Amino acid sequence: MQILSVKDELQSMPYHGRGIIIGRSVDGKKAVAAYFIMGRSVNSRNRVFVPDGDGLKTKAFDESKMVDPHLIIYSPVRVLGNKTIVTNGDQTDTIYELMDRQQTFEQALRTRTFEDDAPNYTPRISGIIHREADGMNFAMSILKSAAGDPASTERFTYAYSAPKAGIAKFIHTYKAAGDPLPGFEGEPKTLALPDEGIDAFTDTVWNALNEENKISLFVRYIDIATGETETRIVNKNQ
Repeated sequence: MQILSVKDELQSMPYHGRGIIIGRSVDGKKAVAAYFIMGRSVNSRNRVFVPDGDGLKTKAFDESKMVDPHLIIYSPVRVLGNKTIVTNGDQTDTIYELMDRQQTFEQALRTRTFEDDAPNYTPRISGIIHREADGMNFAMSILKSAAGDPASTERFTYAYSAPKAGIAKFIHTYKAAGDPLPGFEGEPKTLALPDEGIDAFTDTVWNALNEENKISLFVRYIDIATGETETRIVNKNQ
């Protein structure tokens, strides 16, 4: 297993698309979650993250410039009891609603496919953290088209029980530049979490993202024993 540096991995590409990082802090006491969005079009870049109760929403920075809210405006983060859901689209709501009706993370995502943004067919990436007083586990998912075929969906779920302290998993929408953009391939990448607090970690992630393409970043630390949270939100548009 190759363990990568957060800074080096984020600096390795100018455009990851959207990305989810989930892991366990170096001291083992906190679940760590980060979600970032990047954009190249005017419409994509015209966004900010705003708190929504214990979750998160995207919002147009300048409403007069919003061309199409489809795939742009959604809730990236929602909390259901001791579960924190993080995704790159409105499948957050699907997971929340179906899990609230006793379905599983995987069952909820079987009702969804990749995004309908031909010719990219951007993958839907999702993560869920399950916290208990004596530990945590998490899972990640990617839904993508099979070699760009809009009639065929590939679904992959990766589950992590009793994750190691100081290690995180990272999944993002695109693996490289291209036209159309090629979707992420393989298992989520393994990152070494730095031994630092939430503010320093937020700065590490934000500063490593491409300056031209980054838009917004959400970071949350969840105390595994108590459920108490610390959250940071950074928006390029102020």
